[in-house]
Amino acid sequence: MIFRRAPSLVAMFALAGVLAMPSVAAMAQGAGIGAAGELVDPDVLRVCADPSNMPFTDQSGEGFENKLAEFVAAKTGRKSVSYTWFPMVTGFVRQTLRANRCDIIMGYAQGDEQVQNTNAYYRSTYVLMYKKGGGLDGVETIEDPKLADKRIGVVMSTPPASNMARANLMKKAKVYELMVDTRFTASPAEMMIKDIQSGEIDAAVVWGPMGGYYAAKSGADVAVVPLTKEKTGSRMSYRITMGVRPSDQEWKRTLNRLIKDNQAEINKILLGYGVPLIDEQDKPITQ
Repeated sequence: MIFRRAPSLVAMFALAGVLAMPSVAAMAQGAGIGAAGELVDPDVLRVCADPSNMPFTDQSGEGFENKLAEFVAAKTGRKSVSYTWFPMVTGFVRQTLRANRCDIIMGYAQGDEQVQNTNAYYRSTYVLMYKKGGGLDGVETIEDPKLADKRIGVVMSTPPASNMARANLMKKAKVYELMVDTRFTASPAEMMIKDIQSGEIDAAVVWGPMGGYYAAKSGADVAVVPLTKEKTGSRMSYRITMGVRPSDQEWKRTLNRLIKDNQAEINKILLGYGVPLIDEQDKPITQ
């Protein structure tokens, strides 16, 4: 799924009204009592996830958030990982984390009020993709004059769409659906790569972890350029955290320590999936 306000893979569809929380007795039926009396299972890492959302999560366990979940489980002494599968639609958080069916969302944009954020474990950005040697080499911003007469793919209602509108690029743009059930159709990033290869579009703008993954998977000679030099308009970069319940303070502290102590290993997992990582100065992280 692609999200409207921020690239968290659950943030936007978690905007439905929060219903009353289940009683403590009801919640306790599905979880053990963890540190500080929190209802976090001490033996199993219970993860809330979309069953078909590569490269993030997949029911077969192939996504990088699946691999990260295995890493977190091992580092926190959990014996196994279990999943509550739920599609990334309105009510995701309410039906999973807040219903106490699971204890962690592996990828969540910093700042959303639906969950309590851990410290960020990576920072990434939207990217511009185009065929190498096709006349756009060296383009690094949406405002570049070389894009003025090009047909550019963009996912509707995402931050790059606003910047493209400011640059008068939407008239010829190919707009991809925001809400896609990837169990039945290809993700927008995957479709964009195919359309670049076929010449249907000249370039595309998409959330970096998706663009980097599908570009590498396709084997196409496509440039993946982090949009870190935009001078105006919507911001393109976001910090990604793990999401936990607001009440689970000790669990959050445990995860923050894990992130701090294991950042290099976390980066290795992400880079293995083509995620374009950037530091706080927008410099690329390559190892």
